[in-house]
Amino acid sequence: MSTPHVVVIMGVTGTGKTTIGPLVAEALGVPYAEGDDFHPPANIAKMSAATPLDDDDRWPWLDAIGQWALGRAGKGGVVSSSALKRAYRDRLRAVAPDVVFLHLTGDRELIERRMTERKGHFMPTKLLDSQFATLQPLEDDEAGVAVDVSGSPGEITARAVAALHRLDV
Repeated sequence: MSTPHVVVIMGVTGTGKTTIGPLVAEALGVPYAEGDDFHPPANIAKMSAATPLDDDDRWPWLDAIGQWALGRAGKGGVVSSSALKRAYRDRLRAVAPDVVFLHLTGDRELIERRMTERKGHFMPTKLLDSQFATLQPLEDDEAGVAVDVSGSPGEITARAVAALHRLDV
């Protein structure tokens, strides 16, 4: 990437957005923002009770992430957001048109295993199937790359940074 873009790290829960996001931000020399921090308390309560969010829950959250991204336009940044549906990514782009997406991908078994190993996260593994059912991968007309999450955080980060540098945006 020739100019500092804001990168939205996307993917289903458990793909490592919170682990890989800060590592990618550090490698790019830009700040990182945790997308979960933009959720209102009602959303966290819902997810903690294993209740999937609906679109009405997500719109204010996505708008808040978009506002952060817009504030970083031209300076760069990395922020996490599941951004599972095209409509959610469109909503982010409506606020911050120049964001690029880094889609962390992996097979369900690997992601579920990682979810059971993590501590203190509000998202139960019970919601993983609904996340995969909702996921709409990046389309050809969307600025972004997909990176597999197998391997160590360092390996994933190296693949992600290399893929982002190859983006022609």
